[in-house]
Amino acid sequence: MAGFAEQLWESIFTPGTTPTLLLATNVTFASLQLVLLALLIATYSVHFVALSLISGGLWWAINWFATELRAAQEKEEAEKARAEQRPVRQGTDDSETEVETIISDNKPKTGSKAVEPVEKTGDLKLRAEHSLESKSAASTEDEWEKVSENENEKDK
Repeated sequence: MAGFAEQLWESIFTPGTTPTLLLATNVTFASLQLVLLALLIATYSVHFVALSLISGGLWWAINWFATELRAAQEKEEAEKARAEQRPVRQGTDDSETEVETIISDNKPKTGSKAVEPVEKTGDLKLRAEHSLESKSAASTEDEWEKVSENENEKDK
């Protein structure tokens, strides 16, 4: 038992899954399922069925992930072994850089021209800015001037 606890402690600090860690995980989930079954029998509460389904799904997902991780590691090791068995050719560039080939088509590009810059057609007239007043204040003054001009014309 001391050897298992020591292996479990060491497996925590090693990357990936280890058989000791998977064994401890499976024993823990099996114990949890037994406890949930005992509580279901003792209380007849549907909550323990839901908890059992959730923990069972998590248990399955952890084992599935460990299996997929093991398969990926075996595949990677097999590729490394094949790469080591290949003969090394002299005078060739064995760099692992990827080269992209750009294939150009001679078709004209069509699309929206809404984002293209528009040529200036005339001079822009800047509105007189008042240093202390906002733009809305300037436009309000213009409106009041028009109203007062209309009143003056009515009086005549």
